[in-house]
Amino acid sequence: MSRRLAQGYHGVAPASAPVETVAVVALGANLGDRAATLDAAVADLARMPLTTGIRVAEPIETVALTPSGPDAAAPAYLNTVALVTTRLAPSVLLSFLHAIEERHGRPPRRAGDARWQDRTLDLDLIAYGDVRSDDPALTLPHPRAAERDFVLEPWLRVDPDAVLPSAGRVADLRARLAGHDEPRSS
Repeated sequence: MSRRLAQGYHGVAPASAPVETVAVVALGANLGDRAATLDAAVADLARMPLTTGIRVAEPIETVALTPSGPDAAAPAYLNTVALVTTRLAPSVLLSFLHAIEERHGRPPRRAGDARWQDRTLDLDLIAYGDVRSDDPALTLPHPRAAERDFVLEPWLRVDPDAVLPSAGRVADLRARLAGHDEPRSS
């Protein structure tokens, strides 16, 4: 075994096996057979190594967002959220998400890519337990999750007690987006 492997990641000897963590993954598609693509992506998530469970909300249909706001003329999105119980490190999980996107026809992500384009599949890592990261390659929690009803609504359906780290209860965040003082029941 090489010295680097023996030392583990960042030169620190591993103390124990990775801890299981619940990661929140948002899924969306607005091109092709959206429902079939989401079903296949969920199956891909369930087959990831070191992943022991997955819970998925029923998808919701939403209008496409553009830099200038909602665009009813663009193909509508089908969105859902999956709670993935995994021992994969956040960066490794993100790599798997990108590979799944590519298998379903999304071009590889590159710096400077447009955020507001139609997609066969979009997978975003919203949260990874309570982990916080400001790394440009992996920002956790997702910096715009609290502003996205298409993330908050399905997340609440699969976990009514959900909390977005650094932002608060998902029910409260969704209520604020809807313009209500109190969270509405789903």
